[in-house]
Amino acid sequence: MWYVYVLQNKDDDWYIGSTRDLQKRILNHNTGKNKSTKYGIPWRIIYCEIGLNQKDARVREKYLKSGMGRRYLKNRLKFFFGKDF
Repeated sequence: MWYVYVLQNKDDDWYIGSTRDLQKRILNHNTGKNKSTKYGIPWRIIYCEIGLNQKDARVREKYLKSGMGRRYLKNRLKFFFGKDF
């Protein structure tokens, strides 16, 4: 299985990625081993989808990083967090 995930830091910045090992990947983000996220530590997972293979996960990750994908995430998560983005 492959995971597509969204992380959020204390400044409400988001990071979208995909991985086969979600726990290990989040640990890498929070220990500064990822160049893109080492300045936003700590990160917490706010959204995750599970896919059957890497190709599907990468396609979904690319969509979520697009303008329409970000709109989808904001719509999906605004009631969960109880605020507008």
